[in-house]
Amino acid sequence: MIEIKVPTVGESINEVSLAKWVKADGQWVERDEVLAELESEKATFEINAEQAGILKIIAKEGDTLSIGDVVCTIDDKATKPASAVAPVKEEKAVAQPMAETKATSKTDVKATPVAAAIIADKQVDTKSISATGSGGKIMKQDVMEALAQPGRKTGTVLYSREEKAVKLSQLRKTISRRLVEAKNTTAMLTTFNEVDMSKIMEIRSQFKDKFKETHSVNLGFMSFFTKACAYALQEWPAVNAYFNNDELIYHDYCDVSIAVSAPKGLVVPVIRNAESLSMAEIEKKVVELAVKARDNKLTMEEMQGGTFTITNGGVFGSLMSTPIINIPQSAILGMHKIEERAVVVNGQVVARPMMYLALSYDHRIIDGKESVGFLVRVKELLENPSLLLFGKDPVKALLEL
Repeated sequence: MIEIKVPTVGESINEVSLAKWVKADGQWVERDEVLAELESEKATFEINAEQAGILKIIAKEGDTLSIGDVVCTIDDKATKPASAVAPVKEEKAVAQPMAETKATSKTDVKATPVAAAIIADKQVDTKSISATGSGGKIMKQDVMEALAQPGRKTGTVLYSREEKAVKLSQLRKTISRRLVEAKNTTAMLTTFNEVDMSKIMEIRSQFKDKFKETHSVNLGFMSFFTKACAYALQEWPAVNAYFNNDELIYHDYCDVSIAVSAPKGLVVPVIRNAESLSMAEIEKKVVELAVKARDNKLTMEEMQGGTFTITNGGVFGSLMSTPIINIPQSAILGMHKIEERAVVVNGQVVARPMMYLALSYDHRIIDGKESVGFLVRVKELLENPSLLLFGKDPVKALLEL
């Protein structure tokens, strides 16, 4: 009998939560197969079978476990049951019955012919319909109820006052604690500016297809902002520093944390040495980290040690916000929604795609001159993308001025 215990996942982590069992109690498992997902205060990780055998579950989903606690056991002496090897069955195509019609060409929601006709005629959003027919089929009455009660999903109870309690995950507890700590331990202020995104949008429009063909990744906004911040951080080192007891630690490198909305909460994986990466390398790293965050596959190392953070509330439609510092860092840049606004250019009022930028910073480390100077520099680099090649005007770089 082999005991599977909670492994050591970090120096400061003493307990984890059992997020999900991947295998069932009494099931045959092969060596190295994933058994369950555990969630620490910083990341989600997996535990694997050390040997093949019959699984005996001890801990339940949602349990809080200490490092070294037994999660399950594996009977490695058991004989592999014949049912563990499932025969491969040949799949045969089954013709769709005539009475089973797709509601729309964009979904696989099924509906009766009458219901499908009403949906097409009235252009009803099938997501607002609760199907009551067998096999999830939408019936005529389901569509009629949706039409009679627009804006409310059918099947829900009017004036309901039900409540439910959901236990906080370790990750959510940590997010809550760190947000309060950031508010209580830093002298946080926010300064704002706006940037004309015209030239960046022109570059993306002109080169996005060639960029993807060459580098196998889309050309997004994050690479421009990361590049601009990397240059500005090297020019304003206090923005790239943080306290360590009675010392102020400065960094010659820019490890940029990017805020990513994951299924279980906000995480901030790090792009290491962003100042040394190309645009394509930054974009590839952003995609890699975002996919890992979505799949809860980020490691502890990938979320530790950032020196500056960029967060993009614009993807959710935010026009302006005051981002909160990701301690122990001293500053965070907030990107926002791009919106066409009337601006004055050379004495003429024109419409330009504008974005508000917000820099929240720790005033104990960063003075007003430095915070404003940093943000103005980021604005300058974004509005003149050619500067991102050398960090200054190409002609001046050529002349070494």
